[in-house]
Parts: sequence; structure tokens; C-alpha cells
Amino acid sequence: MATVLFSTHVYADPLQKSEDIVKFFAGTIDHGAARGICVGTEDECKSKTGQKEKPPEKTGLDMLINFSLDSSELDAKARSELDEFAKALKDDRLSKLSFVVEGYTDASGSATYNEGLSQRRAQSVTAFLESNGIEATRIKAVGLGEANPRNPDPYDPVNRRVEMRIKAQ
Repeated sequence: MATVLFSTHVYADPLQKSEDIVKFFAGTIDHGAARGICVGTEDECKSKTGQKEKPPEKTGLDMLINFSLDSSELDAKARSELDEFAKALKDDRLSKLSFVVEGYTDASGSATYNEGLSQRRAQSVTAFLESNGIEATRIKAVGLGEANPRNPDPYDPVNRRVEMRIKAQ
């Protein structure tokens, strides 16, 4: 799975351009790949068809938007990144896709507080995208608290983030 970590520093240009985002997510769409039936174990069927081990399916660019401690406010860097993401979502090649916006926190604060903060972070991103013309039905905000830290150090600022992924249909 591709990973792009965004720091909280302000830059003039976003790290991801809308066309790069479109190309990444458009490449995850299955346009009716051929399917077949094989009777036997998975290994037997692979040897009969000559299939190689399939790499894990990409579901997200792991486009990360980081936040300051105890904040759900989008800084200039985050808004710049999200402007590009909104442009990408308006592209015809992505018009049929829906996305999940997952909010996370570091380990500062209680689990209950962090779940609420992570939800507010996800909602600040979805509100920004909606204000830029993305239909609310295409984006869902989910707060996951301290789950799935980016860095094993539970207090590392990189764990205070929002990630966007294709919504499983």
C-alpha cells in the first residue's frame, strides 16, 4: 500500500497534485476483470492457472493530514492538500467512488476524549471537502481515536492525523 506522510509544516505547493491522486485511485477500480472457477485448494488452482500471489489491493493513498495537539483545525498546509484532493474527487474518473475519512489521535488524553477529537478531525476534513463542492454522500467521517498509530511511540505527533481511503462497497 502506498503511503504519503504529510508534515504539519506550511509549504507553498501541496505534496500531492490532483492528477496524481486521480491516477492512483483510478488504478484501484476493477473494470470487470476475468474470473474463473477452479476446483481444488488455492495452491492447486494457482498452479493450474499459473497465477502468482496477488499483491494486497490498494484501498487508499494514505493521504495524511496532520493536526496540532488537541486540535481539529485545518492549517494552511492541510487546506492546500485538501484543495487538491477536492479537485481530484471532481474528476470524472473518480465520480463513482466514495471515500472514508478516518480521524486519529495520539495517546494524549483519555480514550473517550480522543474518540471525540478524532471524529471532530474527520468531520473538519469532510466539511472542508463539502464546502469545495464534494457531495456529502461520497464522504463519510469516522473517528478511530488512538487506534492504528502511524508511529509505535503513541505520543508521536504523526499519530494526530486524518487519512482518506476508498470506501469498500
